[in-house]
Amino acid sequence: MQGRVYRRRGNRWSYVVDVGYDVATGKRRQQGRSGFATKAQAEKALRDLLTSIEHGTYVASTPTTLKEYLDGWLETTKLRIRETTWHSYALSVKRLNSQLGAVKLQALTPLQIETCYARLLLSGGRRGRPLSTKTVRNVHIVLHRALSDAERLGLVPRNAAQAAKAPIGQRAEMVTWTSEELAAFLEYVASDRLYAAYVLLATTGMRRGEVLGLRWSDVDLQRGRLSIAHTITTMYDTVIIGPTKSNRSRRNVSLDPETVRVLKAHRRAQAQERLAAGELWDPAPGLVFCQEDGTYVHPDRFTDTFQRHVRETGLPKLRGPHGLRHTWATLALQSGVHPKVVSDRLGHSTIAVTIDTYSHVAPSLDADAANVVAATILGPRSKQPVGS
Repeated sequence: MQGRVYRRRGNRWSYVVDVGYDVATGKRRQQGRSGFATKAQAEKALRDLLTSIEHGTYVASTPTTLKEYLDGWLETTKLRIRETTWHSYALSVKRLNSQLGAVKLQALTPLQIETCYARLLLSGGRRGRPLSTKTVRNVHIVLHRALSDAERLGLVPRNAAQAAKAPIGQRAEMVTWTSEELAAFLEYVASDRLYAAYVLLATTGMRRGEVLGLRWSDVDLQRGRLSIAHTITTMYDTVIIGPTKSNRSRRNVSLDPETVRVLKAHRRAQAQERLAAGELWDPAPGLVFCQEDGTYVHPDRFTDTFQRHVRETGLPKLRGPHGLRHTWATLALQSGVHPKVVSDRLGHSTIAVTIDTYSHVAPSLDADAANVVAATILGPRSKQPVGS
């Protein structure tokens, strides 16, 4: 493969090189660049280009914009991810296109990407409202994945999002209840028709969508176990039931005797509702927790009712029903349950996620570890209060 350097008008230098045949037209293609101040600069650029072609890292120039690429990329990913995930991707792509859509795909720089993130944080939401740090980080994740695919397919020489930094936000303080507060809440909602759902959230650490998507066919009350295979989410306020968010989220969970008793009582009450509804009952979903006609409980309505109960009790405000999941995990770790067991029951991808998420429990666990281990070494004296 050969190239040549030549002088253009105005004492500027250029190079041109033959880069092979165009598959679409069958004609030979040439790659050139001009505007070099000296012959040596043009020769170096030519050598760099020839080296990239030889090593297979050369990427042919294309006029494709970021918007054109991202819109096409969305279509190709549609069959590979969950519907709800795809729609969240589409929202991120819409935000990216509003800021960077006109930029050439191959010309995109990390600085442009970080500038985009800054603008989204200031006024990237509806009616020019600021977006949260978490939302903009999700935008970054989508762009990084899209550009990784572009790099893999040889459309760009490198992933510009790899060098761009996503915004860093402060983790919100995790509010959980004590065992006494949780017991008080459950006592208060005992007459709620979905009381068993609150109990299940409190005693298993399941996610809201997992509880509302639970089917009777997934529950074995005789053995005291249930299988988490489905979850309910919303898309444009429409309820959607689908598989759990990951393979690790698909898991089996043991139930304590009291939770089994509550679920049995709930099943009897649901049977009465079914008789009362008659032909209006929808048997298709087979849900453990449903409306009076057997259809899905809307997750947002469930959260609204939960928050109303919390306000009425005067207990510390949690971040929705998910606060019961955090409360269960915190109480479990404080009670000495092994982190691996907690991680498995929560459906976390790794035990590291569990430890990082519940790092606020670490000080008490550290103190317990100090006392327990020291007692095996030093005996009863180690249990005396410090300073005595």
